[in-house]
Amino acid sequence: MAHKVKPIPEGYHTLTPFLSTTNAAKAIEFYKNAFGAHEIEKHAGPDGKIMHAVLKIGNSLIMLADEFPEHSCGASTPKSLKGTTVMFHLYVEDVDHAFEKAKKAGAEVTMPVADMFWGDRYGQLRDPFGHLWSIATHIADYTPEEMEKGCQDFMDKDKSSKCCH
Repeated sequence: MAHKVKPIPEGYHTLTPFLSTTNAAKAIEFYKNAFGAHEIEKHAGPDGKIMHAVLKIGNSLIMLADEFPEHSCGASTPKSLKGTTVMFHLYVEDVDHAFEKAKKAGAEVTMPVADMFWGDRYGQLRDPFGHLWSIATHIADYTPEEMEKGCQDFMDKDKSSKCCH
């Protein structure tokens, strides 16, 4: 008798990001150094390109692979598209430490760490492969009214801001 297979494999959440990247092997090493990722599995094709890898960052899994533009099933990378529509949000115990670690690993700061109106100490980075990351530590609980006022104050103070959630 066959055993019952779980519809969502052990360790996975309902939603799991899958990154298409240039040089997935280097990306894996960057994510290990920058975010403390642990490699769960990795499968390379005959040409050495990574066809599928799974990393664990904190309590979450993320999948990634090299870009395969020659196959219709392959996704483009931020570098191929010259931008991205996605940002990955990472909650950590100490945002300042995590941010510095990612910078030292090669991430580019796009928004320095600061205390934000929604209750997070928060900053944004671009990894060497073009993916955007926000990193935060929750530091305060605000009411919806306090957040609304904080957002308005933020927008009034920094009219040139290109970034607001």
